[in-house]
Amino acid sequence: MPEPLTLDTFRADLAEFLHQQPDDVDLDENPLYAGLDSLRITTLAERWRSAGADVSFVELAERTSFAEWWQLLSERRAGAAHADA
Repeated sequence: MPEPLTLDTFRADLAEFLHQQPDDVDLDENPLYAGLDSLRITTLAERWRSAGADVSFVELAERTSFAEWWQLLSERRAGAAHADA
């Protein structure tokens, strides 16, 4: 079972693909400028969907910072939690 999606796991996932330490990930950075290509974004979207956040590649690609990604993922996780209640 995948690890629950938290800000720490989100940062760790990004750091893995950016070849950084989680604390070095700048949440204000644009994912494309940071070096993520469409394959990596797709892989991250799949990972986060398996952790319970219903997001698509397109939704992530439309956002211009990692902080916006986290906001979307947080909302989708909150939505999933409310749907389960």
